[in-house]
Amino acid sequence: MTDPRSFDTVEALEACVGEELGVSDWIEMSQSRILRFADATDDRQWIHLDEVRAEAESPYGTTVAHGYLTLSMLPRITAEVFTLKPRVAGINYGLDKVRFLAPVPSDSRIRGRVVLDRVLRQKPDTIRVHLTVTVEIEGGDKPACVAEAIALYIVAP
Repeated sequence: MTDPRSFDTVEALEACVGEELGVSDWIEMSQSRILRFADATDDRQWIHLDEVRAEAESPYGTTVAHGYLTLSMLPRITAEVFTLKPRVAGINYGLDKVRFLAPVPSDSRIRGRVVLDRVLRQKPDTIRVHLTVTVEIEGGDKPACVAEAIALYIVAP
């Protein structure tokens, strides 16, 4: 695992608006992970779980990860890419836009490119960070997902 880019102050993070902050490590999207996600969410569509049927009937020739499983990797991706040192807590605030552009085949690997779009000061101890995360599939022609993610960070004075 690579060390995340570290920001010692909110001002240092603000100075990077518009920049790509970095790229995460590769994440294995194993069939086992897909099965665990299906169990956790009760989303048991055959295209995710039935390897024999997916090989025979799916346009992808294999099972694929749930779109929301791919999306659920965003906290891991962003944590691998950057850290804000005066942060006391980080809270997922929401998403402005999400597009699933390509399926993630089981047993493939994904990684995320993180661009810092905005840093807004909410209160003296709270900032809102807007990021665009592009989730790439190893060897893929197009991204699996592009998401505009928003996080709130409580920062130490």
